[in-house]
Amino acid sequence: MSVNAKAMRFGERAQKSWRKHKFLYIAMLPAVIWAMVFCYGPIVGLYMGFVNYVPQPNYFITLFQQKFVGIAWFQYFFQTGDFMRIMRNTICTSLITLLISFPAPIILAVLFTECRSPRFKKFSQTASYLPFFISWVICANIFLSMMSSDGVVNQLLMQMGMIKEPILFFQNGKLFWVLLGIANAWKGMGYNAIIYLSAITSIDPEIYDVASIDGAGRFKKICYITIPCILPTISVMLVLAVGGLLNAGFEQQLLMSNDTIINYSDVIDTYAYRYGIGSGMYSYSTAVGFFKSIVNFVLVMGANGIVSKIRGRTLI
Repeated sequence: MSVNAKAMRFGERAQKSWRKHKFLYIAMLPAVIWAMVFCYGPIVGLYMGFVNYVPQPNYFITLFQQKFVGIAWFQYFFQTGDFMRIMRNTICTSLITLLISFPAPIILAVLFTECRSPRFKKFSQTASYLPFFISWVICANIFLSMMSSDGVVNQLLMQMGMIKEPILFFQNGKLFWVLLGIANAWKGMGYNAIIYLSAITSIDPEIYDVASIDGAGRFKKICYITIPCILPTISVMLVLAVGGLLNAGFEQQLLMSNDTIINYSDVIDTYAYRYGIGSGMYSYSTAVGFFKSIVNFVLVMGANGIVSKIRGRTLI
C-alpha cells in the first residue's frame, strides 16, 4: 500500500472517529491543554542543565543565549563529595519506604474485603484514607510529638520496661530512615489500597463459591484466588514503585529533619532545592533533577522488562 493511500485511510478513520466521539474530544481538550502547558512546557527548562544560566528577563529568549557548558554540571555533581552521601540517603530511604509501603495497601485491601461488619468496614476505610489528605506539616508534627523524648512512644516503651531511658529517634540518622518509611507508608497506605480494592471487586464471586464447596477456608482463598487474580495490578504498581525509587520525598525531609541528622536526611530533591532556590545555582540543580529523572526512567524500563519476561507480556 502506498504512502498516499495510507494517509487517506488514516484521514478517513480520523474523520469517522471525530464524528462519533467529537463531544468526548471537546471534553478532553482542557485536560490536554493543561498537560501541554504544565507537564510538557517545563521540559524546555531542562536545557538549563547544559548552560551556565543567569536569571534575566524574557526567560524563553535569554535561556538559549546562555553559555553552553555541555555536561559540566553533571560532572561537577558526580565529582563532589555530596554525590555518594545524597545517593545513599535517597536509595536507603526509598528502599525502606518501598519495603514497608508496597505490601501494606495490599494487606489492607485484603483485610477490608474479608471484613464481615459493613459499619466497621466503612469506618476503617474512611480512617485509612484520611492521612493521605492531611498536609505533611500536620503529619510531621504528629510524628515529632509521638517520637520525642517525652512522647507517647518513649513513655509506652519505658512503662513496658523495654527501655530505661528515652530513645532520641530524630537524632539518629539510620532510625530517621525507618521513621520516614513508616510515615510514608502510613500516609499513603489507605489511598493506595483503593486500587487493590478495585481489582479485588472485579474477581468473579463464583470462583470463591466453588472454592468454598471444595472446602477452602479464608486463608486459602486469599492465597490461591485473591492474590493470583490481582497479580497483574500488583506487577504494574511494583514497576511504577521501582521507577520512582529516587523520589524519596521532599516535604517530609524538610519538616522532620534537623541539623544533627542532615547527613542522613538530605536526599536528591532537598539537595536540588537547597542549591537551586537557596543558593541560586539553577543550572546545577536542574542537572541534579535531570539526572534523577534519567535514573528513574531506566529503572522503570528495567523493572518493566524483568516483570514482563516473568509474566510473558508487556505491562506498561
